[in-house]
Amino acid sequence: MSRFFAAGYDSESGSSSEEDLLTSSSEEELSSSEEEQSLESDSEFDDADDSSEDDGPSALGPAYFLKKAFLKTDASDSDSDDEGRKVVKSSKEKLMDEMRDCIALIDAAKAAGDWVKIVADFDKLGRALTKAQQQSIATPAFYVEALAALDDAIAAQTDVKKMSASESRAYNTVRQRVKKQVREFQARVDAFRAGGDAEEAAPVVRAVAASSGIFATLQTIAETRGKKNVDRFQQIQELEDLAQLAKTPFEQISVYLMMIPIRFDVSANAAYMSLEQWMAAEADINALFDVLETNAATVALLETAEATDNLETEPLPNAAGVKEILGSAGGFVERLDDELARSLQSIDSHAAEYSDRLKDEARVYALLVRAQLYAEATARTSEQLARLVLRRLDHIYYKPVSLIAAAEAQAWSGIPEAQNSTVAPRVADADTLVDALCSLLYTQNSVFRKRAMLSHIYYYAKNNQYYKARDMFLLSHLQATIHTSEPQVQVLFNRALVQLGLCAFRAGLIAESQQVLQEIATSPRSKELLGQGTAKFSQTTTAADKQRLLPYHMHTNLELLEAAFMTGSMLLEIPQIAAQASDYKRKTASKSFRRSLEFYDRQYFTGPPENTRDHVLHAAKALQAGDWKKAHEFLCAIKIWNLFPDAEELKAMMRTKLQVEGLRTYVFTFRTLYSKLSIAHLAAVFELSSEEVCAVVSKMVFNDEIAATLSQQTDSIVFQGRELTKLQEMTLTLTEKIGQLSERNERLAAGGHQAQSAFQKGKNYTPAGDKSRRQVV
Repeated sequence: MSRFFAAGYDSESGSSSEEDLLTSSSEEELSSSEEEQSLESDSEFDDADDSSEDDGPSALGPAYFLKKAFLKTDASDSDSDDEGRKVVKSSKEKLMDEMRDCIALIDAAKAAGDWVKIVADFDKLGRALTKAQQQSIATPAFYVEALAALDDAIAAQTDVKKMSASESRAYNTVRQRVKKQVREFQARVDAFRAGGDAEEAAPVVRAVAASSGIFATLQTIAETRGKKNVDRFQQIQELEDLAQLAKTPFEQISVYLMMIPIRFDVSANAAYMSLEQWMAAEADINALFDVLETNAATVALLETAEATDNLETEPLPNAAGVKEILGSAGGFVERLDDELARSLQSIDSHAAEYSDRLKDEARVYALLVRAQLYAEATARTSEQLARLVLRRLDHIYYKPVSLIAAAEAQAWSGIPEAQNSTVAPRVADADTLVDALCSLLYTQNSVFRKRAMLSHIYYYAKNNQYYKARDMFLLSHLQATIHTSEPQVQVLFNRALVQLGLCAFRAGLIAESQQVLQEIATSPRSKELLGQGTAKFSQTTTAADKQRLLPYHMHTNLELLEAAFMTGSMLLEIPQIAAQASDYKRKTASKSFRRSLEFYDRQYFTGPPENTRDHVLHAAKALQAGDWKKAHEFLCAIKIWNLFPDAEELKAMMRTKLQVEGLRTYVFTFRTLYSKLSIAHLAAVFELSSEEVCAVVSKMVFNDEIAATLSQQTDSIVFQGRELTKLQEMTLTLTEKIGQLSERNERLAAGGHQAQSAFQKGKNYTPAGDKSRRQVV
């Protein structure tokens, strides 16, 4: 019942409603502020009690029925003040009371011989002691006394063989744990047994207790890791406190090895790690490297070190005097890099947050360089170093030289001058750096070799070294086995292939560019092939598939890819279309471009160009008409070219290509109308020198594209022989098709006659392809 309606309580409402009210009010737990207000209102009602004895419950107000005092009788009113007062205890007193309660329960279970109960209560007592040590509270004397008494009870137990299996296991567990605790507090236990006070030896073992408290806390956290209903933020807070208390390098390293993974566990079920926790993890990893580098002569963190069953067992030094601790600092850096990639995949790429988050890549790269230097000094296996080198390569292979130089300068700025890398020196330029990193990876397993080779090719293609990239691609023979590789390697292969095609386009190698880009540019799955999106209608997309996608800043611009492919196809297709007047066997460089051009020709009305494809098609029609200047204007109007660092040089290259292909198209189109064609006239129309015109025409003659000669006397092109007219071309085409059809009918008729004869003879014979065969016959 609502409290609002409870205030209107009436004696006529019946006993049932009264019981409901009393039950609800007794079950509610009020806050401390509400209880204090209730006590004040009680005193006010008691003062006014003499003057309003006959007013009934309604005169006391609605709050009266919400108090536990409502249930009291007149005889208990005099004691209400004493019972209402509560004793406020500090956290230390509460902790001591909790420990005393645990000891009392242990004593009771000890008297009853219930060792299973003793195990549970002793664990609870140990957790309380750990909390006390974390709060810098000295171990109380009564704990030492209880520990000594429990040790004596264990020693006095004689009928162990008569115990049940569960009792025997519990007894052995208690004996081991008590033995360990007695060893930690040996001095105080001996003092207590000698008849002295357990507090006498407390100052002597305080440092030992603090150290044991660190490892006890680490053990407790390690046991609860991965379990449900565990407050990881509380564990992180405790570990941060332990990091301040840790004194020795072993203690500091142990705390960081526990704290850094728990920071990553916090965001295990989230889309990505929060910025606060990511920055804290990055600071912890740097602090771990500080400890490792400062104590490099005595401590080493290795993936190949021997594991220990006990966290506080410090490994023995090896022959060189170095204590090898099991762990991987490089693994933490790799996980930090993965978390950054997850966040970049989840954040809106067009938001300001993405740009701010991308700045943290420099922090990761600096950590990778630091981890690589540490691995070079300590790693026993080359695979550990190769993983870090590959990560470092993944951060630079897709960048231009200027950005790589900036990242290197920032990464090495925080490293002392005395430290240098044996793999890639500090002062290396971008080419030397990439070559050195890839050279190390070429000696590793096949996956590392493939990724290193493809990254190497991508880097050269990105930085306009086409012939180097092409030769490496051809010599690697990756195209023969790439279909058996992992999806990430296949994506890298496609990215390197596209970048090679774009590099060829920038270099003016139009035919090579169009050939390389054709397969991916014409595919409807181009996003998926380049690792920039999943299948549009796929129902089986998993979280792992989404995590394999590349962050936005690593994407290849698909509009730029389309512009380069369409422009290259136009420069190849338009002269071929014009040359078909004398070649009735059609040759096609790009079927997709020709289909687009045919669709454009079928339109009754074509408006101004709106997108990249429209601009290229308008330029193609202008080039067909011989207006290369207008075609150049259409191509230059495409704004996507500005994404290239050398956009002006690219536009100048396209101008030159349009002049040459415009000249070829003009000659192919009008060769049937001229017997001679002036070279000076062609040079003036296409703004080329006479030498360039002669070179283009000579190449056409050499390739048997036209039947002509160059006359030096008249400075003209003399066409020889008779070119086929359009009617003659169509006649030859029709004649060839009729011949093919006649030959096919003859073969089918012969097969049908054999089938008919077999049927008349009563044989069970069914000719293959019977449906089409019967139709023709």
